[in-house]
Amino acid sequence: MNKLTLIGLGVESGDLSLKAVSLLKSAKTVVLRTKNALSSKSIEDICSSVLYLDEVYKASRNFDTLNKNLARRVIDLLKNDDVCYAVDGSVYEDNSCKILLKKYKNATVISGVSMGAKCLERAKVVSPNCTFSSAYDIKNGFKPNLPLVVYALDGRAIASEIKLILSDYFGEECSVIVTSNSKVKKLKLYEIDRIGNYGYDTAFYIESKSLVEKSRFNYDDLMQILEVLRGENGCPWDRAQTAETIQKNLIEECYELIDAVNSNDDEAIIEEIGDCLLQCAFNLQIFKEQRRFTVSDVFSAICYKLISRHTHIFGNDVARDEESALSTWNSNKAKEKGYKNAFEYVDSVPHGLPSVMRAQKVGSRAGKYGFDFLSYEDALTALYNEIAEIKQAISSNSKEELNSECGDLLFSAVNVVRKLGVDGETALYATVDKFSNRFKKLEEKIINDGKNFGDLTSEELDVYYKKVKEEE
Repeated sequence: MNKLTLIGLGVESGDLSLKAVSLLKSAKTVVLRTKNALSSKSIEDICSSVLYLDEVYKASRNFDTLNKNLARRVIDLLKNDDVCYAVDGSVYEDNSCKILLKKYKNATVISGVSMGAKCLERAKVVSPNCTFSSAYDIKNGFKPNLPLVVYALDGRAIASEIKLILSDYFGEECSVIVTSNSKVKKLKLYEIDRIGNYGYDTAFYIESKSLVEKSRFNYDDLMQILEVLRGENGCPWDRAQTAETIQKNLIEECYELIDAVNSNDDEAIIEEIGDCLLQCAFNLQIFKEQRRFTVSDVFSAICYKLISRHTHIFGNDVARDEESALSTWNSNKAKEKGYKNAFEYVDSVPHGLPSVMRAQKVGSRAGKYGFDFLSYEDALTALYNEIAEIKQAISSNSKEELNSECGDLLFSAVNVVRKLGVDGETALYATVDKFSNRFKKLEEKIINDGKNFGDLTSEELDVYYKKVKEEE
């Protein structure tokens, strides 16, 4: 099998090691990606024969395709002879080299000076725990963290894309240090697509920031803030809370989010999603402090659940519509939970749910074992029977019996709604809102007529209410 050697040429003259120079001199043919790179001139002084792959550049529609095509070309050359493939920067920064290294694990590698390290050197920055990333990796979904060096910013088009992506993470006013062809500039992030001259060695550095200096935040920042608030010198109120004391806050925030979604107000939705996340993060921090589990445990559990229950996506099951997808989810859930009997399955509906929602879920789960109404007509008949029993309870003058029959009546009403395929919680929520709005309009009409609400009879109020409904 012919031998593959991968050499990183570094960024500027003088970056090559003695070993790299020796291998380049002894190689029959050295392969370079393009004759346009600054490093090509220094290679020609060292090597007797250089093969350039500029035609591969011209035949590739984007950089992902380019790297695959470059690797494929090197593999083809290896069929006939040894190949020394040299790339700018470091071998381990180059995506075509990464493809080759997966296939040729025994390749000889001279890593070379990385573009990221050269950026720090030129900017005269000492930055521990720095993240290095190609601009193209960020474009393809790499999640950046600070401090950060972004290299391979070789054109205005990619600079504009990176500006938009990183502005969402760190804010467009974020300060950056740009290095290009040994020149160093301090700019704002929104200016990186206005540099003018881009090259293979153009890179920039963003330093880490304290919490009070940031304008954009992520989930890790939220957890860090909570650690400070619950720390030794933190907020007395936050330090005093337990998972039990903040339960009501979580419930309230969930309902406020529902209100925001129904109002279609983006600013309110952003705020309320944040408040819900805060309550979840607050609980996570409390349990982490008690050493019961970690944040990673929680994310691992939910990701595992999503994968294991979506076997029609991540497994061999098939779901062609919403109903079959939900059926697959429920089937996988039942297997995971390992319910011993029908009661355990029905009773596992959370007792803290709103009553209409819980009634609907309990009725639905009982139906999976065949204990259900055959149709909504049968459910209506049961509802009429419950109305008759309410009348009897009223006659009995027993508060306990009346409470029981009222509960039965409401449960029967939920069953009718469920059999009609309507979500009871959503329907009742909308109806209460509708009534509240009508009541407001009713009062406005009474006031406009110069009358007082309390002076009107129920019959007169009913006339006003009917007018409001007619106008709708």
